[in-house]
Amino acid sequence: MPRYRLTIEYDGGPFVGFQRQSNGPSVQEALERAVAAYCGEAVTVTGAGRTDAGVHAEGQVVHFDLATEKRAREVQNALNHHLKPDPVAVLETAEADPEFHARFDAIARHYRFRIVNRRAPLTFDRGLAWHVPVPLDAAAMHEAAQRLVGRHDFTTFRSVHCQAQSALKTLDRLDVMRHGDEITVIAEARSFLHHQVRSMVGTLKLVGEGKWTAGDVTAALEARDRQRLGLNAPPEGLYLTRVMYP
Repeated sequence: MPRYRLTIEYDGGPFVGFQRQSNGPSVQEALERAVAAYCGEAVTVTGAGRTDAGVHAEGQVVHFDLATEKRAREVQNALNHHLKPDPVAVLETAEADPEFHARFDAIARHYRFRIVNRRAPLTFDRGLAWHVPVPLDAAAMHEAAQRLVGRHDFTTFRSVHCQAQSALKTLDRLDVMRHGDEITVIAEARSFLHHQVRSMVGTLKLVGEGKWTAGDVTAALEARDRQRLGLNAPPEGLYLTRVMYP
């Protein structure tokens, strides 16, 4: 039974998240429906990350098995055809080792969060970035972000619905940079807690406004208390950009 590894991108706006749910359409469901339309097989598509409702992806990785072997290019073209009009695209397809697992084999996940920092409302980027009309100090945000890099108990930055057994995570990178009106936050780690990236970005936004200091971020982290969280950023600015494997 051949296993296929796909790299996909999607606009998370119309979806309740990557994972199939009963309260609306999901990316997983769209992919499984496309496979069924292509070859008549009912498959389970497994993703490297369970992105939330409204969260986008540029480099999500998934896998699934088929009963009969197909050419990778044929699978990619067929799925892209049957995915229409859903905003999901298959960028790469390859036949993988039968033991490959998109989620458990991943050694790093990279996220980008986009903030458009201007008074004017969003037009082209509506639903694709967080619009913050008040001025933000990106340099102060970056300095404060370094307080979160390393291995910590991230309970403060963890959703109350997070199902991870431990809040201990190693954050490898958290950089903040400005290019014109856009502020970009880059987060890299082996894995993240539910809402961790959005919670960190929301808290850094308070630093950018001058409402919090880097010391306040450290205090919130060390409190290990969700009630000490500054702010949870909205999902529309978040992108899963890359998943790394050995």
